[in-house]
Amino acid sequence: MLPRPFDIAALVELLSDAPIVTILGARQVGKTTLARALAPHFPEVHHFDLEDPEDLARLAVPKQALSPLRGLIVIDEVQRQPELFPLLRVLADRIEPGARFLLLGSASLDLVRGASESLAGRVAFMELGGFGLADVGVESSQTLWLRGGLPRAFLARDDASSYRWRGDYIQSVLERDLPALGLRLPADAMRRFWTMLAHYHGQAWNGSELGRAMGVPDAKVRQHLDVLVGTFLVRRLEPWFTNDAKRVVKSPKVYVADTGLLHRLLQLRTHADLTAHPKVGASWEGFCIEAIARRLGARRDELWTWGLHSGAELDLFAKRGTQRLGFEVKLTDAPRVTPSMRSALAALKLDRLYVVHAGAHSFPMEDGIQALALSRLLVDLEPW
Repeated sequence: MLPRPFDIAALVELLSDAPIVTILGARQVGKTTLARALAPHFPEVHHFDLEDPEDLARLAVPKQALSPLRGLIVIDEVQRQPELFPLLRVLADRIEPGARFLLLGSASLDLVRGASESLAGRVAFMELGGFGLADVGVESSQTLWLRGGLPRAFLARDDASSYRWRGDYIQSVLERDLPALGLRLPADAMRRFWTMLAHYHGQAWNGSELGRAMGVPDAKVRQHLDVLVGTFLVRRLEPWFTNDAKRVVKSPKVYVADTGLLHRLLQLRTHADLTAHPKVGASWEGFCIEAIARRLGARRDELWTWGLHSGAELDLFAKRGTQRLGFEVKLTDAPRVTPSMRSALAALKLDRLYVVHAGAHSFPMEDGIQALALSRLLVDLEPW
């Protein structure tokens, strides 16, 4: 397993500020491994996995089990026992707490809602993705793009092994994880929906079209999308509205969050398969968007897409406080400024617009517009 020093440092900082920290992320992105890597930073570490019958038995009387503990207390898959939240609030409010609680979960909707309501003012959230460029090094970016960032997929001995593992992962999600969240849809139907989403990767969401193709109402299709977004398997970029709302494209854009899973759904086994596929540009776009989000340290509610019915558009708009950044992604080593970029720069009042490309160098293009090589992302883009 690769070390993740940036994630460890961020997590230690959060735990020094808040009595309870919740790590959110898809299954097998490395949440448990990251939690175990915190051992040198605490005198004691206690781990409870709510999918382990033995640990469930230890928590049969939660207050009796948790109250005496000190150091770091890790509770994995905590969304399975939301009734723990009121007790954690009480324990976090002790005059001499002596303990920090680290909650791990792979279903954001119920977990965020439960933690936010029961632990208000006591909990901080951290979203963890799979491996990123900072973990694997830019020299491995092509492997990361093809296989994705799920640790076992990236670290597989070869592309074929990675491809097989990703197929098993998808099957497990469909047959085990999603039904456990209350999704009453046959695995084959959900696979079809997820595969259709892969073909829509990087496009504006069209629920009516997907609903007709599946033979289900629009509302049901939106529910399916919400589940995949809530389990961090799909990224949904909501549209940013400027003053002239009538001209703005109001549909969100959807991306399969991990390109390795995208390529498995599209049955792309090798780089040759990928580069020959019609979705190669959209795949690169999603890969770069995830890399940008990680580098900035941006939350989901700080990232949008933007477009006008006239045709002007921007792949990614990032806003925190008064800072406004735009990103347009191009699968080329010779990017050019377009009228659409100039429109976005003016309409969104961007501090800077970056054109993220596949070449080797970053360079200024026009006033306010900078070419940013993905290979230089960790050097030329400052984190927030």
